[in-house]
Amino acid sequence: MRPGVKEIPLPQDGEKKKMSVKKSRRKFSAEFKSKVAFEAMQEKSTLSELSKRYEVHPNMITQWKKSLKENGFKVFEDAHPEKDDRDKLIESLYKEIGSLTMDVNFLKKKLGSYL
Repeated sequence: MRPGVKEIPLPQDGEKKKMSVKKSRRKFSAEFKSKVAFEAMQEKSTLSELSKRYEVHPNMITQWKKSLKENGFKVFEDAHPEKDDRDKLIESLYKEIGSLTMDVNFLKKKLGSYL
């Protein structure tokens, strides 16, 4: 046996093999990320203090902080972009109504004696 290598005993007949359980990846909510990133931006605590307090790696906090700096303005953008689509639809429908009204008026003029 090599030095520094731990010998693992093999299971005997009838014994169950112990398997290590892999930890699943943690998922953080957007609210949690923004809270931690905002605290990091205030710089009242160091990254290491924040990482211990919230039990996340300092690199993760740095990424969230960078993301907040780059995309924080989106919070104040128009929250209802579907209104633009709705306005475009209304405008196109009014154009169609105008066009059909002109067609009807033209036909009434030309076919007036036949109606």
